[in-house]
Amino acid sequence: MSRIPIRLRLTLPFAIAMAAVLAAMGLFIYHRVGNALLSSVDSSLDAQVRETIGNAREGHPLVDPDATDGVVVAAVETPDGRILRSSRSGLLLAPIPLPAHGGTARFTGELQGLGEDDWRVVETPATIDGRHVYVVVARSLQARHETLAHLGREFLFAAPAALLLAILAGYGLAAAALRPVEAMRRRAASIRADEPGLRLPVPPARDELQALAVTLNDMLERLEASFERERRFLSDASHELRTPLALLRAELELALRRPRSHDELEAALRSAAEETERLTRLAEDLLLLARSDQGRLPIRSERLPARDLLARVRERFSTRAAQLGRPLTVAECDDVRVDADALRVEQALENLVANAFDHGAGAVTLAAHAENGSVELHVTDEGAGFPHAFVERAFERFSRADEARSSGGTGLGLAIVDVIARAHGGAAHVANRPGGGSDVWLTLPRLPGDS
Repeated sequence: MSRIPIRLRLTLPFAIAMAAVLAAMGLFIYHRVGNALLSSVDSSLDAQVRETIGNAREGHPLVDPDATDGVVVAAVETPDGRILRSSRSGLLLAPIPLPAHGGTARFTGELQGLGEDDWRVVETPATIDGRHVYVVVARSLQARHETLAHLGREFLFAAPAALLLAILAGYGLAAAALRPVEAMRRRAASIRADEPGLRLPVPPARDELQALAVTLNDMLERLEASFERERRFLSDASHELRTPLALLRAELELALRRPRSHDELEAALRSAAEETERLTRLAEDLLLLARSDQGRLPIRSERLPARDLLARVRERFSTRAAQLGRPLTVAECDDVRVDADALRVEQALENLVANAFDHGAGAVTLAAHAENGSVELHVTDEGAGFPHAFVERAFERFSRADEARSSGGTGLGLAIVDVIARAHGGAAHVANRPGGGSDVWLTLPRLPGDS
């Protein structure tokens, strides 16, 4: 069934249903017409019974053969079944059941001596010449049978024709209903990655096909945005890798160009080591983002006091803070715990502190507090804050507040913070402080029961 074209699959149930409807309608009409004809025969027989009784009482023939064309016969019989008079010789009425309780009996069957045609028979009690008798009147059903046979032949001819027309109409309707789908298929076949902006045609009717087209167009828009991000990611990654590699190569070529002293070689190797370290960090950051995109960022959650996380990050940056002469403190914070991976959360906080030292000014403060069933881990500084245009794209990969790239960063720090926050079921946020400086924080799940 799945290999049959969808137009035929839509038409086939319609054809079967239509055939069933036509058959049921034909049987209904056939029986209704048959019953109507039989009722007409019964009405005629009732009138004929009254006429026959009058003729018998007046001594006239029971039935006028010229008026009935021989399709009506009548007889008068005694209660014991003996025929007193009949309109046709050779008529035997012995098999005719007498009406019970003196009422009128009706039945359909064959009459002996009148051939094999079906007859409609009415038998009713009467009093003729002071004698209790039964008057029997029968009418041939040959005309009814011929009418029903003609009706059946017409139906057998008309029903297949009507069914064929219905199937063709159903197939045409299915084709018309699927025409928008074919238009979408042709357009989809022409869409290529190097031609952005193309969309599927949207049918004007507000139906499921329009909803499908809108949904697919939304999907195409998301895919284009994703492809654009991937292209930008590859371009920026290539740029970031090219710079340290070029510097590393230049340092090595310069060191090998002529004989160098021990101090010159050591300085060249230290410079090469710094560029190698930069390459290593960049490769690790790219690997972390790639794992996140594939949904495979490993998270080993445990119950962690938020204060301990901040204290460990402060300890790691204490030497750098002293060298820069900038205070690094942990603010008094709520005694709350988080369900998080210590290594990943500390990595995110380290990125935020490094950004604060690289791009901010003044004191750097770490803080934690509970907010609406979650825990917020803040890193603030007293610098100029973020440019307003940068706030909206702060967590995009390779985005920098300094578009000239003069700061030397890779633009992946905040993107990694966002990835780590979302991997924990939280989020990352950035804002400028009203009094000056920036505020970047992570929202992490709070363990139930903490005050």
